[in-house]
Amino acid sequence: MHIKKGDLVKVISGKEKGKSGKILELNREKMRARVEGLMVVKRHVKRGRLPTAPEGGIIEKEGTIHVSNLMVMDPKTNEPTRIGRKKLENGKNVRFAKRSGELID
Repeated sequence: MHIKKGDLVKVISGKEKGKSGKILELNREKMRARVEGLMVVKRHVKRGRLPTAPEGGIIEKEGTIHVSNLMVMDPKTNEPTRIGRKKLENGKNVRFAKRSGELID
């Protein structure tokens, strides 16, 4: 998978196109990601079902987006970029931005 938890990504298609945010959670089986502040959905919760909302009611949380609709942001230029992988001299594999060549942590 070309993205990891904590990456800054931009949505390239869909209803949230053009927006960006940080990856909060990844579901590798379904190839979907939860992005901070995007695809916000409302859920009706009964009293006592969630520790975050013990009184119940309507809560808002982030929905998931398919990873094919996301591109990692280049740390140098802050624009969407493709990701490459290379091996450093010490034998460690790292990801880099193809747009600028900058390493991505």
